[in-house]
Amino acid sequence: MGASDFSKLPHIGESVRRKEDYRFLTGAGQYTDDITMERQTYAVFVRSPHAHATINSIDVKAAEAMPGVVKIFIGKDLEGKMGGLPCGWLITDVNGKPMNEPPHPVLALGKARHVGDQVAMVIAETLEQAKNAAEAVVVDYDALPAVVDVRDAATSTQLHEQAPNNHCYKWGLGDKAAVDAVFATAAHITKLDLTNNRLIPNAMEPRAAIGNYSRATGEYVLYVANQNPHVERLLMTAFVLGLPEHKVRVIAPDVGGGFGSKIFLYAEDVALTWASKEINRSIKWTCERSESFLTDAHGRDHASHAEMAMDKDGKFLAMRVHTDANLGAYLSTFSTAVPTILYATLLAGQYTCPLIYVEVDAWFTNTAPVDAYRGAGRPEATYLLERLVSRCGWELGLAQDEIRKRNFINSWPYQTPVALQYDAGDYLALLTKAQGLGDTAGFEARKSASKAKGFLRGIGYSSYIEACGLAPSNIAGALGARAGLFECGEVRVHPTGSVTVFTGSHSHGQGHETTFAQVVAARLGIEVDAVDVVHGDTGRVPFGMGTYGSRSLAVGGSAIMKALDKIETKAKKIAAHLMEASDADVEFANGEFTVKGTDKKVTFGQVALTAYVPHNYPLDKLEPGLNETAFYDPTNFTFPSGTYICEVEIDPMTGKTRVDKFTAVDDFGVIVNPMIVEGQVHGGLVQGIGQALLENCVYDKETGQLLTGSYMDYTMPRADDFPEFKIDNICTPCTHNPLGSKGCGEAGAIGSPPAVINAVLDALHEVGVQDFDMPASPHRVWEAIKAARV
Repeated sequence: MGASDFSKLPHIGESVRRKEDYRFLTGAGQYTDDITMERQTYAVFVRSPHAHATINSIDVKAAEAMPGVVKIFIGKDLEGKMGGLPCGWLITDVNGKPMNEPPHPVLALGKARHVGDQVAMVIAETLEQAKNAAEAVVVDYDALPAVVDVRDAATSTQLHEQAPNNHCYKWGLGDKAAVDAVFATAAHITKLDLTNNRLIPNAMEPRAAIGNYSRATGEYVLYVANQNPHVERLLMTAFVLGLPEHKVRVIAPDVGGGFGSKIFLYAEDVALTWASKEINRSIKWTCERSESFLTDAHGRDHASHAEMAMDKDGKFLAMRVHTDANLGAYLSTFSTAVPTILYATLLAGQYTCPLIYVEVDAWFTNTAPVDAYRGAGRPEATYLLERLVSRCGWELGLAQDEIRKRNFINSWPYQTPVALQYDAGDYLALLTKAQGLGDTAGFEARKSASKAKGFLRGIGYSSYIEACGLAPSNIAGALGARAGLFECGEVRVHPTGSVTVFTGSHSHGQGHETTFAQVVAARLGIEVDAVDVVHGDTGRVPFGMGTYGSRSLAVGGSAIMKALDKIETKAKKIAAHLMEASDADVEFANGEFTVKGTDKKVTFGQVALTAYVPHNYPLDKLEPGLNETAFYDPTNFTFPSGTYICEVEIDPMTGKTRVDKFTAVDDFGVIVNPMIVEGQVHGGLVQGIGQALLENCVYDKETGQLLTGSYMDYTMPRADDFPEFKIDNICTPCTHNPLGSKGCGEAGAIGSPPAVINAVLDALHEVGVQDFDMPASPHRVWEAIKAARV
């Protein structure tokens, strides 16, 4: 079945209410912290108060003697019994050498390398007893100089023996000599230095885990708030604990958001799993919000220099980029891929720039590890490119829309100079529709009205593209991935015709239980309520790679479609037997099997029942049952795209910036559930605008202390920070998956930050401000205006 046929099926394109919401709204959801095991104990981690320090000794005697304490573990107790936390993506240096990969111990050994680094694990009968005992653990530290700014890493105190000068790798993509040659003769060159500010993820549910071990079966069970339980199990068993995979079960029940921060294998998960056998008790740990700020993997944190070479008419000829990427104190699971494979390959954007060279230096600092956060590399690439494109237009006297129109790709497939090949799109249509929906023709009148009130008004554009459905596995493997990136789907048809779907994808807010049910119901011609979707339990679902990178529908949904293909093939054989026809003459549509040229027909429900009543068809030709499993490994990424237009109003007396209008037009290919897609776009816009205006992770440069360690200092966006968004879409179906879908979960967070900052700069140009980086908080905007007036 092709994408065009799929898009016409019943239930596809319908805003079906989310099946999972009733249990969430009524408090019936079950999250990790809701689970209580028999003989359960509680863990609290002792964490370093220093950003960089030698650990001279750890005295646990007084703590061990306190009421309720079961056991205390330190790094030396784990040494030799397990490996360190692995990095899942190997980057090869421009010189052909593997990246510097220092060990990442589960509990600190010899050194603490960031504030919050786990030094000891205290286990007690109650949470209060564990907290009291943790305060009694005495750690003797010798504080060392700390580095937090990526631009200072090379000249600061070294964190790891295995990483000289705190350098992890230098990575490059493109033809440097050819790019330099074009720059030497270009009519105009635009240059830009910019920073992509560090962000701290804040899901509604903090990280949590319960480790459990059964001596009777020798099986470990880890309940954990995680986005990809199979990957968590694989990394933990194969790389850290050396356990047989079939003896470890990972269950991710309801998960209250992740945004990437719950993809990774964390030290706490390993420590609890291992220790549950050591004490023969279940152990629960729930992260407190203050711990989340310190220890959840952070996002972004790039410092870049970018240049664009153009001809006299503003046509792009070549681009070169250098980025310093902050990896934090240790390599997190996918950290090395974010500023390379997921970043540099998107720097062509929507434009026909013939030559691009990008070079990335990655560094260790005394900060929390940095890894994938909603968009993962794509927001960083889009921010750099769209800021640069707007600046090109300003310097050449071209409007923001005009500089884009002159350089848009207009034929597909299109091979970019940075490895990726786009299969389909219509970028001019996106821009045109966004301009109409956003009433850009009326901007000057609105600007005059703002000026009359004493306010500055600006408009900003952002035309983004992202690569979703991370795959194919063979290409990813060649680029350094240490695992496959396929997905699996299993479809079980029951005798009554109802269906259970088991998927390796994981839902933590995306609505898979509804969307996947719509896909199955549409294919089989049954009701959406007749389909149940099961995910998140390695003991029940086949191996899958989880949910991140907007891959669930495009990859996980395609695996389900392939399983449905097998279901249909077998069902046609059964239907043919019932109708005394050849299966080659049987057609299936809208839940009915028919014979070409006749009025014979049987329903899907009849065929399902027959599959479990073997005397109705010859057993020598078909096995009973109607269950099928399929794996799907994409042949290419999917490429959602869009144009966002933002209008801001700034009070120059206070620096307060208000987003007055925001328009988003996206191309997500075939949309299964418009309501869910709209919710995903709204959420992404809030996160992206939050980064642009409010959110900013700040460490003290001298001590390495986290200054934005709570909601008192780290400003989260609120509903009254936003206008009513105007959103719409066009559809150019993906050409290489059966659904025609492209992915929508990250788009809003990718396209919105540059649209906002371009609008801020457009407004601030009136008062002489030439450049500005995120976040555009009131004080920073006010300072920029003040400095420009001096």
